[in-house]
This record gives sequence, structure tokens and C-alpha cells, in this order.
Amino acid sequence: MKKTLFAVAAALVACAALGFATAFVFSARAAGSDTGTTTTSSEPPTVTTTATTTSPPTQPAPPAKPGKRPLIAPGVSVGPVLVGWLTPRQATDLVRKTFGQALPLVVSPTRRIKVAPGAVGAQAQIEKAIRRARSARPGVTIPLDVDVSRVRIRSYLLGLKLDRKAVDAGVVLRGLQPRVVKASTGRHLKLLRTAFLVRMALKTQNRDPITVPFVVLKPTVLKVKVRRTAIVIMRGSNQLRFYLDQKLAQTFPVATGQSAYPTPLGSYEIVVMERNPWWYPPDSAWAKGENPIPPGPGNPLGTRWMGLSAPNVGIHGTPDAASIGYSASHGCIRMRIPDAEWLFQHVRVGTPVFIVGT
Repeated sequence: MKKTLFAVAAALVACAALGFATAFVFSARAAGSDTGTTTTSSEPPTVTTTATTTSPPTQPAPPAKPGKRPLIAPGVSVGPVLVGWLTPRQATDLVRKTFGQALPLVVSPTRRIKVAPGAVGAQAQIEKAIRRARSARPGVTIPLDVDVSRVRIRSYLLGLKLDRKAVDAGVVLRGLQPRVVKASTGRHLKLLRTAFLVRMALKTQNRDPITVPFVVLKPTVLKVKVRRTAIVIMRGSNQLRFYLDQKLAQTFPVATGQSAYPTPLGSYEIVVMERNPWWYPPDSAWAKGENPIPPGPGNPLGTRWMGLSAPNVGIHGTPDAASIGYSASHGCIRMRIPDAEWLFQHVRVGTPVFIVGT
């Protein structure tokens, strides 16, 4: 074994010596060629080969850190707004503009109300969403958080005053002019439901029109027999106006209630009509101890009585013509006897009577 190892070592030394000799000869030849000197050698020419080496491939630059990316990745959305390929500033402006669009409320076929998000205190966390979008992977949707006050929404809706009373068929007074009106339905806002719809639309950035829900209010009187005549009593100026077919036909001076017994204001109608009526003392302090008075020249009601739906109040003639034009009665409307008889011929039970303070 030792002999074998010794032989191998000797061979290696010999190879090394041969290599050094070869290198020396090659250097000498090279030196000779540089100086123009030709060197002869008995050694055979040595053929050398040069190994061809290639440079390692260039590595791609490492990707930029997500936080330093100048543009948001493609396909990224903030809520429903696509912000891919935009700078953060551009994305912020676009999301803010989209969120600021008004929300349409459909009250009726002819009325729409546009609700600005700021009017109900809605605040979107846009900066927070954009920060998340800058580091998001392509195609990711970032939710847009929206803070909305339920109290502010309800207060805003109540301020719109969308409720409407039902209208009964009949005759109403507009200004000092009687007008015939048809029955119409009313409505009452479903406040909690409407506030919920508005709140959800703002939180989800939905701007589709919202049809406002109402409770339908039905009128009590759908149809009424419209009278051709109407009476307006002006308590302040002591006048009675008679209307025929909604046009002023006659004006009469009257006496109305004194300050202690004022003629009541409001809308009434004639409920009873009597010729040559009896006078019965009302249940009032001023008539205490009085006796009924039969028809005749001294009757306080004159010759005609048109009782109203207001308790103990009516239109009648009076033998005391000097009181006409003043506030002198105990609540009734006094007329001169000829005027009361004329009016009696032109009205019917059910004729509307409006008493105003003018």
C-alpha cells in the first residue's frame, strides 16, 4: 500500500515539473517574437486551448415597494369607483366627486328632491380608502366606509314637510271667496323606512332614485251635494256676503256679538230654518229669568230664523234696527227684517256659512 502511494506521488511531481517546463518554453518563444529573435527548440510545438467564458445573466431590478408605487394597481376599485392606473391624488378627487353626487328622492310623479350627502351629515373616509388602494393587489375592491347619523337624516326628512292632510269634498273659503273642492287623499311619511333607505344608499354609494314611502290618508267625505249658495260673515266689519255659484251676489249690514258674547269664528252650515219663530231663553246668565216670546212684532228673532251648526247661534231678523252695524248681539247675527226675509228665500238647509274676523 505504501509503495503504491509513493508511486502516485512521484507521478504527480513529474507532471508538475513537465508543466513548468512547458510554460517556460512558451514564455521564451513569446519573448523571442517580441524582440525579433528566433528561438529554436527541440521540443515539439505545444498546442494550447483557451476556454470560452460567458458573463452571468443580468438580474431584473427588484420591484418597487408597494408604498412607493406612483400609480394604483390596475383594476383596483374604491367602492363602486374604479381607480386603477390613477395617482392617489386623482383617485381621491374622483372618489370625492362621485360620493358627493346628490341622492334623488321621488315624492310624486311631478316632484323630486335631491339630497346632498352633506345635508344629512354623511362623511366618507376617503383618505383611509385611498391609502389601502395604494398598496392593494390588482383587481381588489376597497370598501369605502361612510359615517351617517340617523338623527340627522330623520331631522332632515321631517324638515321637508312631506305630509299632506286628506281633503273632504265640500266648499272651503280661500281668502274671502267660497270655493268648491273635490275630495283628495292625503299622505303621511313613513319616516323610519325612508331614513333607512337614505342611510343605506349613502353607505353603499348608491345614487339610484328612492321612491318615498307614505301611508295613504283617505278623506271622510268623498262626495257632497254642492250648494249653489254660500254665506260669508265678516265679524270685524259687520257685513254678511251672499254668494251664488261662487260669485258675490249681495252684501248686507249686520250686527254681530259683543265682546262678552262674541260670534264664533269658523266654518258652519245652516241646520234649521223657521218662519215666525218663537224665542226661547238660552242657557246663559244674561237670559236667566226670561220667558219665551211668541211670534209677533216684539219677537227678538224677527220673522225668520236660520240656525247654524254652532250651538245657540243663528242668523235672524231683529226689531232693533239701530243695532245693525255694531257688535251688539249675544253671539247671533242680526239682520234687518226685510233683509232676513230675502236671505231666507235664497238659502237652504246645508248652505255653508263662514265666519271670519275681518
